[in-house]
Amino acid sequence: QVQPVESGGGLVQAGGSLRLSCVASRSIRSEVVMGWWRQATGQQRELVATVTSVGATTYTDAVKGRFNISRDNAKNTVYLQMDNLKPEDTAVYYCNSWAIVKTRGNGAHWGQGTQVTVSS
Repeated sequence: QVQPVESGGGLVQAGGSLRLSCVASRSIRSEVVMGWWRQATGQQRELVATVTSVGATTYTDAVKGRFNISRDNAKNTVYLQMDNLKPEDTAVYYCNSWAIVKTRGNGAHWGQGTQVTVSS
């Protein structure tokens, strides 16, 4: 398990920016794909963005052009730069290894997440 610790969330106005960080308890070099998920109140957790070990990225359509995911393997850290935030981005944000989430399902360990609240 990655045992992630997320930080960087907060309350911002629409159009503002936040940078989330996720520090893993161990090296993430062996994790080919790392990702950020989010869960809004009353909704299921959804995958927001992924980054591979060579820097290739994917984004859900709702955040394309506004969010940027990156990773620093030397620091065991994954980042999510969020710009032009919208009220619909309000959620708790989590990071994890994509492979662990897919293979372990409910057995995957999730961190406490970081709350992002965007006011209109």
